[in-house]
Amino acid sequence: MSEPLVLIPGMMCDHQVFDALISAFGPDRSITFAMPTRGERMEEIASELLSELPPKFALLGHDFGGAIAMELFRRAPERVQRIALVSTTPLADTPQQSAAREDLLVKCRAGQLEAALRDVMKPDYLAPGPHRFEIVNRYIHTAMALGPEIFRRQTRALQRRRDQQGTLRKVKVPALVIGGAQDGLVPPKRMEFMSELIPNAQLELIEDAGHFPMLEQPEAFCRVIFDWLAMPAVKPAVGAR
Repeated sequence: MSEPLVLIPGMMCDHQVFDALISAFGPDRSITFAMPTRGERMEEIASELLSELPPKFALLGHDFGGAIAMELFRRAPERVQRIALVSTTPLADTPQQSAAREDLLVKCRAGQLEAALRDVMKPDYLAPGPHRFEIVNRYIHTAMALGPEIFRRQTRALQRRRDQQGTLRKVKVPALVIGGAQDGLVPPKRMEFMSELIPNAQLELIEDAGHFPMLEQPEAFCRVIFDWLAMPAVKPAVGAR
């Protein structure tokens, strides 16, 4: 029997970013959406989610959700049967990045959430083409519905997140690093670097896609995910705290 699949969306996103993937699976796989909205630290968010997730599961995280996925593996490697990290990074914020996020929080407190969101997700973070503005506007619509408090929590969690390079070196389960070849936010070289940290990781860079490969090239994204889920299972690492 296949493992339940846990999907964690990115910053200020919800389950809709995975609609194409869910449609491709149909009713054949158990899927859990894990919304990373509680807590102001990655550790707090991960602890909340672990109490609600299946005993063992396949794990896929996008963007902010990828950072949570790494923390889940760090805390409970024996429960993660395979892991896919999408358009994300294992690195902690630099002082410059943290300061830039503080500027976003100032806008948020001033009632300018949409302006802050448009700084977070710029059109050139996606692949060139007519759909990039549609996807950005869809992102803004979803994020505005989630509201300023979740934006504040997730921004604080990013500022405070730990470096996860050591965690990735301990991954022994089937691992996939996937992103867009034209990602302007998490460049392909960053994803190549991340894949090199994980023993035997598979790296997939999808052409004509940027930071949202599941929306920009849904068919190619789904094929890669299906192949990852079909990889033979490997006994997971333990004790990586």
